[in-house]
Amino acid sequence: MTKTKASRFLLLTPIFLFLLLPAYGQEGEARIELGPSEVALNEAFTIAVTVENSRLRSLDNFPDIPGLIKSGTTSSSSTNIVNGKMTQTQSIIQNYVPEQEGTFTLKGFSMKVNGSTISSPGKKITVGPPRQRRAYDPFSRSPWEDFFGGPREEKDFLDINDDVFLALTTDQDEVYKGEGFNTSLALYVPEDNRASFKWFELGEQLNGILKRIKPANCWEESFNVTSIEGKPITIQQKRFTQYTIYKATFFPNNTKTINFPSVGLKMVKFKESRNSPYFGPYRKESFKTFYSKPKTVRVKDLPEHPFKNRVSVGEYKLEEAISSTQLNTGESFEYSFKIAGKGDIQYIQPPQLPESDQFDFYKPQLKTNISRRGGTVSGYQLMDYQVIPNEPGTYDWGDYFKWIYFNPRTEKYETLASEITFEVTGESKKNEYILANDMGSFYDTMNDQDNQLISRQQDEYIKIFANIFILIMLVLTAVFIFRK
Repeated sequence: MTKTKASRFLLLTPIFLFLLLPAYGQEGEARIELGPSEVALNEAFTIAVTVENSRLRSLDNFPDIPGLIKSGTTSSSSTNIVNGKMTQTQSIIQNYVPEQEGTFTLKGFSMKVNGSTISSPGKKITVGPPRQRRAYDPFSRSPWEDFFGGPREEKDFLDINDDVFLALTTDQDEVYKGEGFNTSLALYVPEDNRASFKWFELGEQLNGILKRIKPANCWEESFNVTSIEGKPITIQQKRFTQYTIYKATFFPNNTKTINFPSVGLKMVKFKESRNSPYFGPYRKESFKTFYSKPKTVRVKDLPEHPFKNRVSVGEYKLEEAISSTQLNTGESFEYSFKIAGKGDIQYIQPPQLPESDQFDFYKPQLKTNISRRGGTVSGYQLMDYQVIPNEPGTYDWGDYFKWIYFNPRTEKYETLASEITFEVTGESKKNEYILANDMGSFYDTMNDQDNQLISRQQDEYIKIFANIFILIMLVLTAVFIFRK
């Protein structure tokens, strides 16, 4: 051992032994620490839960913040010695990545930590434009570097191998026009991975990625991923943790093939120290970009049908209700026609009603409900009608209310028809309807006009004389022109 190394070892030994002394003092209470009120778009807001002189044994989920996405947690611990008294702290830090610029509100919340409930009043968070900054890692430099001869060289760090990959996947490779298919973009980390990573300006990167992968010929129903959390998954008998950063259902509106390009996601990757010194950096920050493979989804045209270009595509059922099945002519009643199921709910159009003198139909009131849950877009379109019957009789409501759609599972056109029958009693109201409408000034003057028949023969003589006169004028005009 050289003199220099020996002196360093002698200097470090008492300090190291001193740190091994047991910690004294009572267990401190847990506390919540909020990040700064102002962050840049390329920075993260944090919520930290810290305990002193105790282990962090249990912890509730961190709260959601509108406008910010959870992007993973980190942990830290520290030991402080003041006047011979040792204090140990342990923290769990939740990172939040802003989605856009603006002011967002973190409402007051409570969390249960080690069995005790602690609260925070919340705060307003202002997200500003991206800030130019130098990447910094608290482990990348040690306060003892200058004393021990400056920063460590690149060769002192190892680039740990990893099988991490980025993938854009769809649940179908071929769909019908108007049929929805799920698309997700996720990072997959193997269970036995030893390399350390963290997100790098995820919100800013994701904005650029989505501009590239969203198809122009599709209607998008986004699942709005607000919390990026790991999910265990098995791929080819190998276990991974899946971190989904985007998920949506797309509905193609034409038969053009959908091509998803390759996109890249830049991550911070840490190089590990070849040695594990007592002091000084044990890892170094570097970057690695993961690229997804291109993906193609073919779109098929619907089979021939008279309503081919007007039908909805999906799996639906009919729910209906009528205010009464014993009706009187001239008295209005209510009828609800509700189409529920899986598909592009927003596109559903009301059924086309036949022209009829038996009923007066008023424009329906529409109500749409869409649910994006479990990888499925579902919901309903409710149509409430006001109807007035004009003629007595027994009616099958299915003759009036029919709705045709294409079912991609059965690959057939199917019809949802009303199953309600009802009876209308009373006198006919068709004549009353005609009398109730103003026919205009022409009909108002009919009674004032003479109803004596007039012969049309006199008009024929006038037409003959007029034609002869016109012919004579043409001949005279021609003679005058030629003589001149």
